[in-house]
Amino acid sequence: MGIRMIIELFLALIVGILIGTLTGLLPGFHINLVSAIILSFSSFFLFSSLIPVIFIVSMSLTHTFIAFIPSIFLGAPDEDTSLSVLPGHQMLINRKGYEALVSSLFGCLIGISAVIILAPLFILILPQIFSYLKFVMFLILLLASIYMIIKSENRLVSLIIFFLAGFLGMASLNLNIKDTLLPLLSGLFGSSSLITSITKENKIPNQIIPSLKELKPKAKEISEVFFASLVSSPLCSFLPALGSSQAAVIGSDIISEKSQKKFLMLLGAVNIIVLGLSFVTLYSIGKSRTGAAAAVSELIKISPQDLMIILIVITISSIFSFFTAIFIGKFFSRNISKINYKIVSIIVLIFLSFIVFLFSGFLGFLLFLVSTFLGLTAIYSGARRTNLMGALMLPSILFYLPIL
Repeated sequence: MGIRMIIELFLALIVGILIGTLTGLLPGFHINLVSAIILSFSSFFLFSSLIPVIFIVSMSLTHTFIAFIPSIFLGAPDEDTSLSVLPGHQMLINRKGYEALVSSLFGCLIGISAVIILAPLFILILPQIFSYLKFVMFLILLLASIYMIIKSENRLVSLIIFFLAGFLGMASLNLNIKDTLLPLLSGLFGSSSLITSITKENKIPNQIIPSLKELKPKAKEISEVFFASLVSSPLCSFLPALGSSQAAVIGSDIISEKSQKKFLMLLGAVNIIVLGLSFVTLYSIGKSRTGAAAAVSELIKISPQDLMIILIVITISSIFSFFTAIFIGKFFSRNISKINYKIVSIIVLIFLSFIVFLFSGFLGFLLFLVSTFLGLTAIYSGARRTNLMGALMLPSILFYLPIL
């Protein structure tokens, strides 16, 4: 690899970090959209196809870190940070919004170490067992769904919400909608949370901004989160419809002395593990389980050298993203109490609606409205919002159900 190639790769990494920061801060503007745009123009690139791959990898990692900021401070998550809204907002009201963000970011760093450990195991073991897993895929998804419902306080309501979301997911797959997941998941998790914020008279108090040293998790917390994410995340990295939300729910039961801080750390860790291992999964069995990995699969067939470069980019991007998110998070923490939170929520809701209409059209916007009402139903019924992931899980269960 020549000096020029190294410089181009480094520039792709830096640009990816910058774009990932932007997409992470903009509600509804998911990395999958940018990946799709890059993919459509890839044939015009005069340089190696590894360049856009590095861009996509660094962008997706950065987005994962930065997306916790609008999720915690604005209540506007993407599908990966949707579960951070409730504990993050509660900590924000208690003047601990910055602590909530830092906890999530430390969790992301824990996730990086888990990716490095799990990568060799995935490469060696996954090709050997995946052919057998395909035959029990529906059973694993079914058991995961049942587990989520059983863990809910009101199981009947949760079951109803799960099936309603599942039917909505199946219906949306049969509609001619571009970027179907954008209106579906933005409504279920994003706009519904924003509308709830708008209807409440929440005044955001001045935030406490301790030093990073004060917020650094204890060794016991790190080990618990590391072990819980290590146990819960691998299956979610290569099984369809199982993602970081489900891994976080499963992993939270492994942690002793549950707290909002630990849950946010766990969610950060599993987000990174699921994303990072999706590239390893692409290399080992040729399956893509994230939008970023799917875009990479269209550009190159990953070689061992490419995978090593991708893992290095993941590590470097994470370090940059951690400190970038800290810097932006401090700005939000210092200024969030000075603005009208209701007006901000309204502006974000309008922006999100515009993005959905722009990329998914009128039919997609109708889906967005329906999914928003279903998300509100889950919130006001007291059901766990993880049951809304039935929108992805039920169609996958039916798809993999063996024909007897």
